[in-house]
Amino acid sequence: MLTCVIRYHIDPTRKEAFETYARNWGQAIPRNGADLIGYFAPHEGSSTLAYGIYNIPSLAAYETYRQNLASDPLGQENYQFAQREKFILREDRTFLRLASAPHGNPQ
Repeated sequence: MLTCVIRYHIDPTRKEAFETYARNWGQAIPRNGADLIGYFAPHEGSSTLAYGIYNIPSLAAYETYRQNLASDPLGQENYQFAQREKFILREDRTFLRLASAPHGNPQ
């Protein structure tokens, strides 16, 4: 299992637009093959960092998921919304593998 972490640098004056974007992905991502953990908007501390996090079984599954998402009407609409509104200043994506399992033993 891989976890994809997307780090967004957003326009701090456009947080509400990012939250709309996040809610839309909250609908589109799960129905297209990824296990969405969530989208996280700034609250305290940095006003420009936001995250999207989901699990995917493999990089091959990721490729299928991306193709599905690209043909999803809400996915297309949300991508166009972000392009038009320009609230995302930068987006970085990384794939991580859980290294700490198994976690602590209850006593």
